[in-house]
Amino acid sequence: MKNKYNNKKYYEDGEKFDSALERDVYLALIEKRTNGLISGLEFQKKFLLQDKFECDGVKYRKIEYIADFFYYENGNPVVVDAKGFQTDVYKLKKKMFAYKYNMNIVEITRKNFKNYF
Repeated sequence: MKNKYNNKKYYEDGEKFDSALERDVYLALIEKRTNGLISGLEFQKKFLLQDKFECDGVKYRKIEYIADFFYYENGNPVVVDAKGFQTDVYKLKKKMFAYKYNMNIVEITRKNFKNYF
């Protein structure tokens, strides 16, 4: 099955991934966890960027960023996103995330995959 970005869905260890890159990042992180290099690995972790609110009778939903992966490395939190390309919505949420949580998202692409892992 293909999604709106023409990526095929992949499955590994009972988890569903939106792309081969996301699956490959998962496998690399599982290896790092197995080797004791990272801890607290989570998938699809939600981060609140803005609460829901109402203005002049109009209700606005909350804004969340859903990270592909979250873990701790050397006691520091790390947020990872497997990125084929950056949408305008992602760019905005990335900026909001950095402002609210005072940390940047690690973006893994096919180009930098081998350098990161």
